[in-house]
Amino acid sequence: MGVLDKAVVILAACVDGASLAELVDRTKLPRATAHRLAQALEIHRMLVRDTQGRWRPGPRLGELANAAPDVLLTAAEPLLSALRDATGESAQLYLRRADERLCVAAAERASGLRDTVPVGAILPMTAGSAAQILLAWEPPEAVMPLLPRCKFTGRTLAEVRRRGWAQSVAEREAGVASVSAPVRDRTGRVIAAISVSGPIERLGRRPGDRHAMAVVRAGQRLSGL
Repeated sequence: MGVLDKAVVILAACVDGASLAELVDRTKLPRATAHRLAQALEIHRMLVRDTQGRWRPGPRLGELANAAPDVLLTAAEPLLSALRDATGESAQLYLRRADERLCVAAAERASGLRDTVPVGAILPMTAGSAAQILLAWEPPEAVMPLLPRCKFTGRTLAEVRRRGWAQSVAEREAGVASVSAPVRDRTGRVIAAISVSGPIERLGRRPGDRHAMAVVRAGQRLSGL
């Protein structure tokens, strides 16, 4: 095992805090090696000591993560604009945050009736096609606590998994319809939902018939980054 490998093992062992004895037990490294590397990581602020003298992840890790460009968001911006232009409707990208979903990117119509969801908006996981997407591929233990409060059912989520996209009509907000599709990581796990939304009078009562394929293709292009 190289020095870098050992450092990564130590960082992982300190996620919940670790004394030197705990570090040795978790990493199986020699005591002197674990102590030397933990001290080096502390000097670089990748580890810090808490009030009990245990090592925990340090601020430098967050600083490096925040300084790196978000690959998904960078790729999403032009794709959302293209999706908006192709469908004539507002386009959004959502991530799940516990029992809520967060709009992290959006492309709005320039004029006419719009369904404006600003970047940073927090919406419920209990209604809307994007919520359906973010729940449909989750394990049952992550879905069942929410389902009694949802405006859709387990059968709805099963149908979403079968066809690969979701639609909603006046589910989250009166007069608004939407179509969403999954965005997946390289392992195939659903990490985001891409959507178009607009007034029912324009999208109709079956918005998926009109826009599902365009939204699915956009989700596929964002997947695997």
